[in-house]
Amino acid sequence: LAADFRHLPYANPDAPKGGVLKLATTGSFDSTNPFVVKGQAVTGVRSYVFESLLGRNWEEPFSLYGLLAETIDVSADFTTFSFRLRPEARFSDGTPVTAEDVAFSVKLLRAHGRPNFAEFYAKVTKVEIPDPHTIIFQQDGSDRELPLIIGLMPVLPQHSWKGKDFERTTLSPLIGSGPYLMENIRAGEGISYRSNRNYWGKDLPFNRGQWNFDEIRIDYYRDNNSTFEAFKKGLADIRIEPDPSRWSNGYDFPAVRSGDVILERHEQRSPAPLSAFAMNTRRMLFADRRVRDAIIHAFDFEWANRNLFHGLFRRASGYYAGSELSSAGVAASPKELSLLGNARAAIDPAILDGSYRLPTTDGSGRDRSNLRKALDLLGEAGWKLRGTKLVNVESGALFSFTLTVLSREQEKIGLHLQRALRQIGIDMVVRSVDSAQFQRMQQNYDYDLIPVTWYNSLSPGNEQFFYYGSVGRETGGTRNYPGIADANIDRMINELLKAETREDFVAAVRALDRLLVNGRYVIPLYNAGGQWVARWKHIGRPDRQPLPGFQISTTWNNSGSQ
Repeated sequence: LAADFRHLPYANPDAPKGGVLKLATTGSFDSTNPFVVKGQAVTGVRSYVFESLLGRNWEEPFSLYGLLAETIDVSADFTTFSFRLRPEARFSDGTPVTAEDVAFSVKLLRAHGRPNFAEFYAKVTKVEIPDPHTIIFQQDGSDRELPLIIGLMPVLPQHSWKGKDFERTTLSPLIGSGPYLMENIRAGEGISYRSNRNYWGKDLPFNRGQWNFDEIRIDYYRDNNSTFEAFKKGLADIRIEPDPSRWSNGYDFPAVRSGDVILERHEQRSPAPLSAFAMNTRRMLFADRRVRDAIIHAFDFEWANRNLFHGLFRRASGYYAGSELSSAGVAASPKELSLLGNARAAIDPAILDGSYRLPTTDGSGRDRSNLRKALDLLGEAGWKLRGTKLVNVESGALFSFTLTVLSREQEKIGLHLQRALRQIGIDMVVRSVDSAQFQRMQQNYDYDLIPVTWYNSLSPGNEQFFYYGSVGRETGGTRNYPGIADANIDRMINELLKAETREDFVAAVRALDRLLVNGRYVIPLYNAGGQWVARWKHIGRPDRQPLPGFQISTTWNNSGSQ
């Protein structure tokens, strides 16, 4: 954007202000602190209450603009970078935001925050504060992304945390510098965010057209059916529909027919989210790649898409599908091959030449060729059918495990996988748990198989270590759900961080994609290629939406007093 830009390209600077935005979500919460491992944090805190030095323009792959900071200076080798804070920046209690608060945030989050904070901020070796509004960072390497990562760090008020245990759960309102204040916190039930009338940044071009409601009210419901019913009754204003069956059949109710509810589909122009069942390789049962490949072969996507999803989904094809970063259908370039080096020898040739495709079926739900291939792979790994049960040749143990799910939609596709696996003698139990149990299991990696979703942008970076880096195999609280520990994957993440040209960057990400696909760590599921959005007509939105799709922060209330 030009230096004198008036607003973000997907925001309406003339959007009306006022009214209430009502949202519905599933699950529960027992904490207002989203920055620590302990507890289940309430939705929305990071977006509505806390700000960072820089803000993200979602219409660009990874470009940041001044928010709390008005300037940033970066040395040519990226080892030193400094921020100059806006003198008008204030926390919601009126206290100025200073360089001391920024330094405090780095130290606190690195020592006591989630594992990704410790991993990212560990690269900072020195912090200097020459004056109250200037902070200088030094790093021990030349990570080109680190200035952006620090730029996106939540800035916490030092004075508010004195004498408090940051790692403990809390249900107290937290103080931030963002556009909203926390109020009416009802543990497990809901929360309201009230517009801060004295918000220091309301006139910044970056914020113009965003944060348009007086209040944002989020209510929690037990499951997706309940949230849908809440939307139908007008208890929620916007719904992003995850279920194609419901999208096809469930939106024929009076408010839709009268035009009071608007249905629309938004294309996603960034990499499609990868939804999958993650196989926990920390468990011996899934340690063998051939076993994981066999289970991928047993999953019948074609049957599920036709019978469960009305043909509205498309199969996930890697970790960066639908973008130039994807390796699907693209032969590895000389640059990629050079980056992969000796790792090429262990990669499926079809993955290297771009011809690899996930197994397809005849859609019958009992495709013999795929099931036979699955049994062949299991046989190579030491498993054989005895009668109707698959057993280990050496130990005689049955091939049995549990899929843990959180929602009925996940349970539905899990039961389909269960039927498929039963045909090759595998006993898979489908277990449904509540959101608190599910989060604990995720954090401690205490599961066999779970549904997961990874979201990637057009500029993946250090967060890839948090998703797929070897440290996450043993360190709790990361998003390395399969327990990936591959030195070549770690090396390739480092390569994409070192890239100085887009060509080098794309080559490194595609090489990383090939390594991840080759590992057969997950059973890839599907994506919609965008979002199905329903909104009551009193909720307005700009015509233009950014790369990831529908942006709630730019909506407004047409009536002003709902």
